[in-house]
Amino acid sequence: MAFVMPFVFQVWMTLLNNFVVEKAAFTGAEIGMLQSIREIPGFLAFTAIYILIVIKEQKFAILSLGLLSIGVAVTGYFPSEYGLFITTFIMSVGFHYYETIQQSLTLQWLDKKETAHFMGKQLAVKSFASILAFVGIWFLMEQFSVSYQTTYLIAGILGFIVVLWMAWHFPQFEQPHVQHKKFLMRKRYWLYYLLTFLSGARRQIFVVFAGFMMVEQFGYSVGEISILFGVNYIFNLFFAAKIGKWVGKIGERKALTFEYVGLIFVFTGYAFVENAEIAAGLYIIDHMFFALAIAIKTYFQKIADHKDIAATASVSFTINHIAAVIIPVLLGMVWLYSHTLVFFVGTGFAVLSLVGSRLIPDNPSQEEYIRG
Repeated sequence: MAFVMPFVFQVWMTLLNNFVVEKAAFTGAEIGMLQSIREIPGFLAFTAIYILIVIKEQKFAILSLGLLSIGVAVTGYFPSEYGLFITTFIMSVGFHYYETIQQSLTLQWLDKKETAHFMGKQLAVKSFASILAFVGIWFLMEQFSVSYQTTYLIAGILGFIVVLWMAWHFPQFEQPHVQHKKFLMRKRYWLYYLLTFLSGARRQIFVVFAGFMMVEQFGYSVGEISILFGVNYIFNLFFAAKIGKWVGKIGERKALTFEYVGLIFVFTGYAFVENAEIAAGLYIIDHMFFALAIAIKTYFQKIADHKDIAATASVSFTINHIAAVIIPVLLGMVWLYSHTLVFFVGTGFAVLSLVGSRLIPDNPSQEEYIRG
């Protein structure tokens, strides 16, 4: 499952900007609306818990991957404003529900001592799938001049075939604890909620504004940006599993402290950088630090009541996407006034995250938080 999702999704994402401009004549207004529509299912991820009343999580995850694959497969057949809005929403519902359930199942199925290392392996697999998607797009469209429609269709069908294989051949894994099937927010998880929100806010600044700076301020071409993406994914491919193992060894508090201290320097560097090569280095380092976000999830796994995991995973995904709805709009207006100030806001989020990380006990446990 960790392979199928990024393979299919990266094909959709990589082709999107060129496809909507060339085939649907999108302007900034339409692409902005499309991206907002894409984030709506993430903001509504908490509704997944109500669907689990009638369907088991494992089956729900597989069905969500199937919906993602279908949405991508039909994208090329609707090269119009409303057609793309609809296919994007279909794809995004599958994507966001899958991501929510994937996190829940990972934390439920794995032993706490193995989770960080396994999540690192997942990142490596996702990176390999993304690289394969990039290579496939280049091979089909550059070497054989395959159309957008056919490329989307091939990716979606390949994903759907694997989903069908999983549905027929995967055993039904038993869940050790019956999950709560209701909206759930517990006071004792407040630090996890806070770290999740701050992580989402920082990521939006990286995704939206760091990449935009590379193009607007330093004139990076599509090819050069693609190389930066490739370097990031290759790093995850070879080192993400080792990073996960390292997080499991040193603990969440130390791992997140290291990440946030590093990000303070990275965002401050963005604010003052005037050299294109140094900016590229900051961009790569920024992405590398995101692998350490594994520690937020393993921290929650250690403090959580096992029955809360599915409900809290849904809520946390919604919390993470609050930033996705608010940050780009607000900081987009700030960007017009000062690029530097936008990245200082990122520094501020990193400082708050650092303060939060220092509140994590050296050895967090469920029993300790219940007593507290």
